[in-house]
Amino acid sequence: MPTACGGASAEAPLRPHGPIALVPRRRRAHAILVTIRPRQWIKNGLVVAAAGAAGALGHDDVPVHVALACAAFCLLASGAYAINDVRDADEDRLHPRKRFRPVAARELTPGAALTLGFCLMLGGLAVCALVRPLLVAVGAGYLALTLSYTVLWRHVVLLDVLAIAGGFVLRAIAGGVAAPVALSRWFVLVVTAVAVFVAAGKRQAELRRSEAGPAQRRSEAGPAQRRRVLALYTPPVLRLILTGSIAVALFAYCVWAFQLATISGIPWRELTIVPFAACLLRYGALARAGDGEAPEEVLLRDRWMQLAGAAWLVLFAVGVHAAE
Repeated sequence: MPTACGGASAEAPLRPHGPIALVPRRRRAHAILVTIRPRQWIKNGLVVAAAGAAGALGHDDVPVHVALACAAFCLLASGAYAINDVRDADEDRLHPRKRFRPVAARELTPGAALTLGFCLMLGGLAVCALVRPLLVAVGAGYLALTLSYTVLWRHVVLLDVLAIAGGFVLRAIAGGVAAPVALSRWFVLVVTAVAVFVAAGKRQAELRRSEAGPAQRRSEAGPAQRRRVLALYTPPVLRLILTGSIAVALFAYCVWAFQLATISGIPWRELTIVPFAACLLRYGALARAGDGEAPEEVLLRDRWMQLAGAAWLVLFAVGVHAAE
């Protein structure tokens, strides 16, 4: 209480009220949000796409099961990201952009990030169990692949690309298990080839960025940290992977689209080949220019890819509806 001189008593220190008191809590919440990477959840749309490609989303309780499976994989992926940030904190501090990650920037303690990661992963497996027991096995396999990639595979040339592709394939399998529907072999091949193409494009963009001139590196306001595996890649090798994977993806997609085609009427499924090819070619061009290091960011900001993706979605949805 006030003293006789009108000052504040030393026994009753002033405490911040209102917005000032909430700053640390808001910062912690923001740090957690950044760590779990919600922008990356767009990749888990493949869980829904697998069931949608089979035309099963309108059947009984399939939408609920698929939505739960998608949410489960969002939790699993976010948990893995938190674990990854703890392991890579020292390296991230040397990276021009990754140094702002909460663990690297010391906005979130390693212990808190590990606790967050394990809770999210356990929560994801619990949601998988609510859908189907087999989905737990798929989710556990995804976690094993993701965590082993963090520790080992990302440092091994070619296996790093295949491990990334494996994560996308497991997402597609999860959608099939949740529905449950049998996935076309051609669809799985399309997913695999596209995933290899995207992963190779990511490496190509990283390599191009690491070979940027001194002026560009200085403009990034920090010392660049180059992935160890990039030293084992060369532009010709990456071009070979990109060329081969896009060729397989386009061929497999064409075969799959023609298999799904209806006998009569407008060939909606075949028409999806055009925007599908446009998306791949656009991403390939961006990766070659060094702008494909974060594929999800490319998709969220590139208007041409968004337009092609929307056209594909509309044509495919109409095709599924017309086939019913």
